Amino acid sequence: MCRIAGIVDKSLSADEIHQKIKTMCQVLQHGGPDDEGLFFDESNSIGLGHRRLSIIDLSSNGHQPMTDAGQKIWITFNGELYNYQELKTELLTLGAQFKSVTDTEVILLSYQQWGTAAFSKFRGMFAFALYDTDKHLVYLVRDSAGIKPIYYYAQHGALSFASEIRAFTAANIITEKDPNWPVRFLAFGHIPEPYTTLKNVFSLPKGHFLRWDITSSSYNINPYYETPVREQITDVNEVRALIKETLIKSVNRQLIADATIGVFLSGGIDSSLLTLLANLKKEQQLKTVSIYFNEQNYNEQNYQRVILDKLRGQSFSHLVQQHDFDTFLPQIIAAMDMPTTDGINSWFISKYAHEDGLKAVLSGIGADELFGGYPSFKRIKYLKHLRKINPSLFSAIARFLPDQYKKLTFLANDHYLADYLLLRGFFSPLEIAKFLDTDSERVMEILFDTSHPTSPNSYNEEHASWLETNLYMQNQLLRDTDVMSMNHGLEVRVPFLDEDFTSIINRIAPSIRFASNPSKKLLIDSFGDLLPPQIWNRPKMGFSFPLQQWMTAHPQISNSEYYKGKAAQSMIKKFKHKGMHWSKAFALYQIQGHV
Repeated sequence: MCRIAGIVDKSLSADEIHQKIKTMCQVLQHGGPDDEGLFFDESNSIGLGHRRLSIIDLSSNGHQPMTDAGQKIWITFNGELYNYQELKTELLTLGAQFKSVTDTEVILLSYQQWGTAAFSKFRGMFAFALYDTDKHLVYLVRDSAGIKPIYYYAQHGALSFASEIRAFTAANIITEKDPNWPVRFLAFGHIPEPYTTLKNVFSLPKGHFLRWDITSSSYNINPYYETPVREQITDVNEVRALIKETLIKSVNRQLIADATIGVFLSGGIDSSLLTLLANLKKEQQLKTVSIYFNEQNYNEQNYQRVILDKLRGQSFSHLVQQHDFDTFLPQIIAAMDMPTTDGINSWFISKYAHEDGLKAVLSGIGADELFGGYPSFKRIKYLKHLRKINPSLFSAIARFLPDQYKKLTFLANDHYLADYLLLRGFFSPLEIAKFLDTDSERVMEILFDTSHPTSPNSYNEEHASWLETNLYMQNQLLRDTDVMSMNHGLEVRVPFLDEDFTSIINRIAPSIRFASNPSKKLLIDSFGDLLPPQIWNRPKMGFSFPLQQWMTAHPQISNSEYYKGKAAQSMIKKFKHKGMHWSKAFALYQIQGHV
């Protein structure tokens, strides 16, 4: 796990490229504290940078950017390739020769053997850049689940890329803000892909690669991974056996590391299951990291102890209080890279994991999206009925709706994002327009400026899963987890998003896959002999902090005088009197310094 950066720009001198790459690596140092590597090809005006967090092959053999024996291909790689040992065995039979035991070298030699067809063979979380010196091509490649980020800026015949937005501004590559980002942020609570806060800086789509032709200074973006369409599985016993087999395989191969690895243990179903499965791997002396609170409504210590009593390894437990939130909030916001209303919990748990000596951890992200663990899976049926109403009606009644129903105005748009924003959105178009001193029609134009892509439209559990996976998890959970964990030099692995596991889940008949009572019944039943009833036979909490109380007590967040404009001040007064969710107040708080 690392941070990467690069530039291909014929208009810059060699010294300018050197300086910019060096600056980009310096600002990304937190995500790769163990080593720095730079590569330059002055004849083609190329620079590649790398900051290393050593996880596999801790020796200098893992130094990047890395090249093959003939120095024909160069790579700067962020992530983990979990099936690298299988691919290495296959490559050895084909005559490949290795000089290290890294997964990075497997990517290099796979590309040499199979070209871009190699990308679909990779199983893991990754974002990397390949420079093919013979073909005068540069490739940017992102994993199929979008776990690792890579941002690019392709303007004026030049290409720049980085793992975080801050690298572009630090190197003065692009500093101009996208004027529309505040609208998107106030609607979503984050900046949705492919957009960023910078103008013309975009996120490479998951499962895609960007091909940059150095000769013509042009590029195209193509998918390399598509979920295969296979026959649906309808036998519940077969389903349970497959889930058990593939998740165990996923956990076991994601435990491969030459550095200290552990598990985030919250006490919920997903983290508890991963912890117990990791503990079954006998050679692994497991370490767990947990958080608890004085506020008993959020404290899951009792459930954490149920799991900890079954483990052989070492456990770390940390109390987080109002004082900690107040003290570290400036650091948390600085770590975000782009504004977000999530990630506070990830920042704290990553901080403690790092302090406890861990370099990598397993996380339960993905299970709720795959098995129907969110309220949206039940609410989606109401959306089906609302979509039968003429969309123009929602525009006509916009100004007459009570506050709690203002988000219905999103349905004036026949767009999948409108569905999502009704279920998970923050402020309505009218509210956003007031905050930003614009009009609601302009807000709608910005939010729905993309064509309607192919997506499920049956308004059932499958549609809810699609929305949660491709929007909420993709844009918020994965991005925030990555940026917050890497701020502490920590790698977070997500076994539920293993390609082989998700391909099995997507084949399961919906009536079996989304069976509830309890929530995520299929996952629980698949591991009924392992997961204690105390963990699943209780109300769902999620990994939540007492942020409603903490933000209400925060001297700035809850102070209406801190905010610009009557609309925002009115909202904060409402928040102060417990009339608004903390996440909305936090969104307005972050906007203050930017608009």
